[in-house]
Amino acid sequence: MSHRSPVASWFCAMLHCFGSYILADLLLGNAPIDYFSNNSSVLLASAVWYLIFFCPMNLFYKCVSFLPVKLIFVAMKEVVRVRKIAVGVHHAHHHYHHGWFIMVVTGWVKGSGIALVSNFEQLLRGVWKPETNEILHMSFPTKASLYGAILFTLQQTHWLPIAKANLIFFFTMFMIVCKVFMTATHSHTSPFSPIEGFICPVFFGSVSSGHNNHDYDNSESSHDTSPPPAPAKSKEELNEGTRKRKAKKAE
Repeated sequence: MSHRSPVASWFCAMLHCFGSYILADLLLGNAPIDYFSNNSSVLLASAVWYLIFFCPMNLFYKCVSFLPVKLIFVAMKEVVRVRKIAVGVHHAHHHYHHGWFIMVVTGWVKGSGIALVSNFEQLLRGVWKPETNEILHMSFPTKASLYGAILFTLQQTHWLPIAKANLIFFFTMFMIVCKVFMTATHSHTSPFSPIEGFICPVFFGSVSSGHNNHDYDNSESSHDTSPPPAPAKSKEELNEGTRKRKAKKAE
């Protein structure tokens, strides 16, 4: 696709790099192209895009995908992610002092913007897969960004008694350790899974097998056109039938 439509490929790359800023600007009523006025960032992102797709023999991609180098970039990315979450919550608090929901959403999109607009990015590539919606199937960075936005919102509104610098440090270390471990071990299991498995059934319930079976039985009965089974014969009728058969055999 990068060779067939380099312009569409470049737009997808820019969306990956600046999607969080675009979404946050839209939420806060700012121009979504403001960040593109930073020429150095756009040129750097464009250079990385060109080297990834058009470097001879894929040398650049092979270098950055080499596991030790990749782990360094993964750790650096989580540092930037946490900083963007904190900045997003701070900006939202500046505009809406009592808008807790706005603070959480702004910090969330700052930390996982590209994942939340992945369907739009697919359209740029000529692909449409609505079943891959990130809100339906949240990845670890998206969940972590949401939980981090909640923590930073509580800290910003003085409901969490911890200094902002300490919260940034501890949450950054948590993100680095988890993401580096998942990348090194090629694991897709979220560290939040055990906690969610315990909490979600308590607050949101679980899918009841009886409920599903009930719905399935109702569905089957609505489509079943076979006649109802004949009622079972009583014990007396069975005994009477046995006596008649014996009498007939004796005759």
